[in-house]
Amino acid sequence: MRHIVACLNFLLIGNAAAATIADLSNAEAVRGLKQALNDGSAAAVARLGVENGYFANPNVKIPLPPSLQRVERGLRAFGMRRQADELVLTMNRAAEAAVPEAKQLLVDAVKTMSVQDAKGILGGGDTAATEYFQRSTRSQLGRRFLPIVKQATDRVGLAQQYNALAGQGVALGLVKEDQASIESYVTQKALDGLYFMIGEQEKAFRQDPVGATSDIVRRVFGALR
Repeated sequence: MRHIVACLNFLLIGNAAAATIADLSNAEAVRGLKQALNDGSAAAVARLGVENGYFANPNVKIPLPPSLQRVERGLRAFGMRRQADELVLTMNRAAEAAVPEAKQLLVDAVKTMSVQDAKGILGGGDTAATEYFQRSTRSQLGRRFLPIVKQATDRVGLAQQYNALAGQGVALGLVKEDQASIESYVTQKALDGLYFMIGEQEKAFRQDPVGATSDIVRRVFGALR
C-alpha cells in the first residue's frame, strides 16, 4: 500500500511539474502576459526617468556620437573639460526627462495587443515582448521624445555647433543620418536604452517567474519554462 501511495504521489508531482502554457486558457495567458508587460515597462520607465537613470547606468549611458568624439578630445586637450562633460551630462539628462513620455504609449500598446500578438510573444524568444514594443511604439515615442530632448540640448552652445558641422558631414556622406543632429542622436539612444531595460525586465520574468509580483504572471511565465 505504501508503494502504491508513493507511486501516486510521484505521478501527481510529475504532472504538476509538466504543466505547460497549453494548460492555460487563452484568456489567462493573454491576461498574464499583459500584466507582465505593464509591470516590466513601468519598472523600466521608473528606473530611467529619474536623475542619473541614464547617466549613472553604464548599460544605457549616452556617449557623444562618434562624429563629435574628436571635438570632445580637442576640448579636453585645450583645457575645456567642463564643456565636454556638460554636453555628455546634458544629453543624458535630456533622455531622463523624455522617458516618462513612454509610459502611456507602452500601456496603450499592451491594451491593443491582439491574441495573435500575445501567442507570438509567449512562443517567442527571451525578448519577444520587447520586440513587439519596438515595432508598435518606437516611431511614436521618437516624435514625443524629440522636442523634450531638443529643449535640453539647445541650452548647450556646442550642440548648435555640432548640428551645423554634422549637417555638412551628412551632405558629404561622412556622417550618418541618425547623427545629423545632436537631438536626433540622443532621441535614438534614449529609445535604445528604454528598450534595453524593458528587455532586461522581460528576461527576468522568463528566467525567474517566482520573482514576479503577480500570481497570474508567475503562473503564465512558470508554464513557459
